[in-house]
Amino acid sequence: MKKYSYIIIDDNAEDLLKTHALAEEFSELTYIASATNYQDGLNLVLEHKPSFIFLEIDPTELSSNLSLSFINELHRYLTEVPKIIVTTSAKELAFDAIQYNVFDYILKPVLEIDLLKIILKLDKTTLEANSAKIKNRINASVIPALQPAQIVDKPLILCIKSYGDYRYISTDDICYFQADNNSTDIYLSSGEMITAFKTLKHFEFVLSHPFVRIHNSFIINQNYISRIHSGHSVCYIKNSPKKIPFSKTYKSNVDLIITNFSAGNYLEV
Repeated sequence: MKKYSYIIIDDNAEDLLKTHALAEEFSELTYIASATNYQDGLNLVLEHKPSFIFLEIDPTELSSNLSLSFINELHRYLTEVPKIIVTTSAKELAFDAIQYNVFDYILKPVLEIDLLKIILKLDKTTLEANSAKIKNRINASVIPALQPAQIVDKPLILCIKSYGDYRYISTDDICYFQADNNSTDIYLSSGEMITAFKTLKHFEFVLSHPFVRIHNSFIINQNYISRIHSGHSVCYIKNSPKKIPFSKTYKSNVDLIITNFSAGNYLEV
């Protein structure tokens, strides 16, 4: 019998305990740990690398920072990301979750039949993966190995569409995004500003590293940060007088940016 390890990440302690209690009834599932916020959950996943994660993406406590952007962070560090099972009361986030290729989307309260379906899907996925590995080994023994193609790491191109006008922007050139009601202003390193008729939340969902949300109104490209002043709660943009504020809600994201800088080719004096 195949065993699947799991971690629960949910800011609602009561829901967390209910999910855990229900999962304990299945011998196929092995509990590892649980967390109630973004950073603790990330640390647990990186340390234990579970088979899958129960993830709340519409938290009661905004300070927990739980959202679909958690999945982006896993892709930064892990070659193989655990399967994500969203457990939430928010029906309206289902489409966004599909964009992140989550394994399943379960509306709370989690039921016994939901977990049974998950186990059956995991078994099927594992069987298909093993069959594919066997087929690849057979093909490799028959077909001479080909030289690997050269892979060029190209920056993501963002296409801004408006009434038949297609504007193509390299994300490497984007300094930051600023919310403007139901649209978003995109500021480029050239000093140009382009308006996209999408919300800031949309860009938070579709973009990953090096873009980090630091305020209700701002997403910043951390590659353009020249200075972070914690006392004044602002980030400075390279070659610009612009100062981008960050809020307490997203302070953990700013701390992560600081950690990323120190993890590179870095000298502190």
